[in-house]
Amino acid sequence: MSHTDPIADLLTRVRNALKAKHRRVDVPASGIKKEIARVLAREQFVEGVKFIDDRKQGIIRIYLKYAPGDKPVIAGIKRVSTPGLRRYAGADEMPRVLGGMGMSIVSTSQGIMTSQECKKKGIGGEVLCNVW
Repeated sequence: MSHTDPIADLLTRVRNALKAKHRRVDVPASGIKKEIARVLAREQFVEGVKFIDDRKQGIIRIYLKYAPGDKPVIAGIKRVSTPGLRRYAGADEMPRVLGGMGMSIVSTSQGIMTSQECKKKGIGGEVLCNVW
């Protein structure tokens, strides 16, 4: 279990579950991980997200999405900003993932959102991860 980078732990669990063809993955909950999961669901990279109260910190259950032929919708998911090297981008410097086919998830002063939403609102932030 990763204690130094919980976001990388979330992304690794999702990546491993997709490789193993699991239909869902459970992740220990935190505020930022809940928001990342909500963005993934809103942008339809996953089927859905359920938050389970276990009377401790809680569990995030992510239902993974597959295209016909059991091909995962998420082809890749990669951490960008790490605890050792934070990556920030202004509204006009937001990265494009696979020429617009993927997305970046960004932590801003107005919450967790995609890079496209950051460009529309004209705000920058910490680029957490890329999903394609």
